[in-house]
Amino acid sequence: MFTQTQYSGTGADQYNMLGKQLDALLTGEPNKIANLSNASALLNQFLDRINWVGFYLMEDGELVLGPFQGLPACVRIKVGRGVCGTAVAEKKTMLIANVHEFPGHIACDAASQSEIVVPLIKDGEVIGVLDIDSPELSRFTEEDQQGLEHFAEILMQHL
Repeated sequence: MFTQTQYSGTGADQYNMLGKQLDALLTGEPNKIANLSNASALLNQFLDRINWVGFYLMEDGELVLGPFQGLPACVRIKVGRGVCGTAVAEKKTMLIANVHEFPGHIACDAASQSEIVVPLIKDGEVIGVLDIDSPELSRFTEEDQQGLEHFAEILMQHL
């Protein structure tokens, strides 16, 4: 799950440690872009078998590319379109084992095979999404989903 040897224990233990690191990293910094940049870098450093991790932020009714790690990406995504837009429309995490089987998938990177998208919700409104792609089919598990949703909750305390 994680590439760093300092993470040990169960997957839940590893995600809890990651959440603590995120909280420590962001505490005291009010800038949203700086915090999202560090959050994407932290995930990129510690998650293995991924090829893109970052954020899309709601702006004028659509998702706009935010801080990320990976190859250049699609800049704008309409709500309800693709995995990210569907996560916004449904206000729920999308755990996709095979993106090629997802109707309307937007292929920013042809190498991506699976994806997880966690909506960032503040005061009941989606303000953006955390998007992670992998070049492997079925890379993300329900344990990843729970861990990344917890990561997003911690992140939202700093945005």
